[in-house]
Amino acid sequence: MLIDAAGPFQGSDHRVPNACIAAGTHYLDLADGRDFVTGIARLDGAARRAGVGIISGASSVPALSGAAVRFLASGMERVAAIEIAISASNHATAGLSVAAAILSYVGKPLRLWRGGRWTLAYGWQDLRRLTFAVGHRHVLANRWVSLADIPDLVLLPDRVIGRPAVTFRAGTELFYQNLLLWLASWPVRWRWIGSLRSLAALLRPLHRMTARFGSDRSGMVVQLFGIANGRRVERRWTLIADKGDGPEIPTLAAAILAGRVMEPGARDAGTLLTLDDFATSFSTMAITTEISEHQQPDPLYVQVLGERFAALAPEVRAMHMVSRDGGATGRATVSRGANILARLVARLMRFPRAGDHDLHVAFFERDGTETWTRDFSGSRFSSSLSRQGRYIVERFGQLRFRFDLANDDDGLRMIMRGWSFLNLPLPLWLAPRSEAREWAEHGRFHFDVPIALPLIGTIVHYRGWLKPADQIATE
Repeated sequence: MLIDAAGPFQGSDHRVPNACIAAGTHYLDLADGRDFVTGIARLDGAARRAGVGIISGASSVPALSGAAVRFLASGMERVAAIEIAISASNHATAGLSVAAAILSYVGKPLRLWRGGRWTLAYGWQDLRRLTFAVGHRHVLANRWVSLADIPDLVLLPDRVIGRPAVTFRAGTELFYQNLLLWLASWPVRWRWIGSLRSLAALLRPLHRMTARFGSDRSGMVVQLFGIANGRRVERRWTLIADKGDGPEIPTLAAAILAGRVMEPGARDAGTLLTLDDFATSFSTMAITTEISEHQQPDPLYVQVLGERFAALAPEVRAMHMVSRDGGATGRATVSRGANILARLVARLMRFPRAGDHDLHVAFFERDGTETWTRDFSGSRFSSSLSRQGRYIVERFGQLRFRFDLANDDDGLRMIMRGWSFLNLPLPLWLAPRSEAREWAEHGRFHFDVPIALPLIGTIVHYRGWLKPADQIATE
């Protein structure tokens, strides 16, 4: 058997596993490159004919992450989102290959399955702070992580019930290291420079300058959001590695698989191991893990409407059952005000141009706030919705609009009750005139949203229909 732990696998071809097939030698690697790992299945026929096993990705991802996801997803009716994160100890030494792998996607476009469709994000952006905790004794607080590229982003949406959104974030222990990489990602995203990969040799000496700071503790977390036993839940698997054992974790899957009989064929390691397979290795190291489940609060509209929510048509209810991530697709017709002030306001608010449009709405829910991103044929604008007592508050930048939700025979109406700028209340008589409606018709969710300003008139008026993306996918 040949075990390839060299890398970097980002941008590499399959000449080594192909050579193993030609030589009749089993092959195993620790790859985490998206294209390399997901493309290994193309060698399946040749590997079977040669009678050799070809396994890619026998590492923290997708082998260990895949094992955690399958365990957490067991018994769930639907998984809406999977979020994975790894934070490395500052005492962990990154070799040239690891540095080159990281820098190869800093600022580069990443394809992510979010909001019910493939979207673009950028490597080492979307900086976020996380806490990794196992009980009260093992806590890594305020670790910063950013988007990174791994095979799971492609593999998991098709392997988990519900076709969930999948994100992966990684980071180093010290905040300023993550901040510098985040800052460096922008010139790549703006295409001022092609890639940071050529700077990989500089990371090792820079790391040595700061190696005395930080700790020897690393963390990994896998979170699933979805429905289990009819309830909205978050299931979480967390790992904390002490005493500098974190850098050993990427080798464990390869060690386990190397001791097994290799079945002919080529495959990734994302479905080959279980958490129990790792338990023995974990027990010999300073590694602590925990599995937990937390019930999530009701969706925003359920909280505001209470018992009235059940009276809505099924199509309207389905649109507001947001659980972490979701999406809907349909068609819309847009009209806009004709005078110059109306056109100026519409442009400032990034409202779509007049005409007929393909429409996609992505929903993201976190800590009780839903963010709706509307895409009218490539023209996007977003708003966030949250609860304030019995009201829904919709926020556009620093503008907040407070609405009553009123049931009618057809569905819902949103009635303006107040507005503010920078949290300063503004006179209601100056507020935009908007009474949005939602209803069900011919098995679809329909909407009608007029927006006008006093003395100016209509700014924008859009109406149309939507269906949840997962329903369209099965039609």
